[in-house]
Amino acid sequence: MKYFTFYELEYSQSAISNNIKNFPTAKQEENLRLLVENLLDPIRERWGKPISIGSGFRNARVNALVGGASNSQHMQGCAADLQTGSIDTNRQLFNLIQSMGGFDQLINEYGYKWVHVSYNPDGKQRGQVLTIK
Repeated sequence: MKYFTFYELEYSQSAISNNIKNFPTAKQEENLRLLVENLLDPIRERWGKPISIGSGFRNARVNALVGGASNSQHMQGCAADLQTGSIDTNRQLFNLIQSMGGFDQLINEYGYKWVHVSYNPDGKQRGQVLTIK
């Protein structure tokens, strides 16, 4: 894990504000490591600039609190929402990730407000590209 830490992948202001402990299990932490090593670090390397994690791991309570999908990959430690500082640069990051491949899902959320990316720990990546309006 070259560019990202477990702390930033597990951090949740919603959890803190609601006094919820948002700590992954050993399996979820292993999934986070695989996400970083196989996807996030290579993306950051190619991007060449800092990338912020808006949301990484979310336990079931935090996921429900923030309105996440009931089957969200965030709950398994397999997904992160990335931000670069602007809609325009988020769009550029989305395009870069799409060109790189190797992801399970890549989602443009709400007009590039953030970019959701996930990695399947079994190694079988769907390469699914979606837009949520």
